[in-house]
Amino acid sequence: MKRKLLLFVLLPLVLLPLMGMAAALTVSTVQNEQQTTSGNYDRVAIAFAAALAISLPGLGAGLAISSAGSAAISALAEKPETFFRSFLIVALAEALAIYGLIMGILLWLKL
Repeated sequence: MKRKLLLFVLLPLVLLPLMGMAAALTVSTVQNEQQTTSGNYDRVAIAFAAALAISLPGLGAGLAISSAGSAAISALAEKPETFFRSFLIVALAEALAIYGLIMGILLWLKL
């Protein structure tokens, strides 16, 4: 149980700052770019990267929410005062999917 908790709580906490730095780097690169000369292969690579940026965090967040959500509901049934902690864990897992969606949109706008 502790291993699952570490995997589904600490892993998103480690990935969220990394995805935030990647988003900041992407935004600064897009803003500093004067003219984009991307060929067909570059456009395909960006579209593929956007698809991966949306699907992989969504899959990870789905797995995290499914396990952490069921544990949070069972803990809430036993102790109602654990609602905020349970809600916080599920919200952190959901934020991972939202950051992936933002990265996908930024990459799609670069096309």
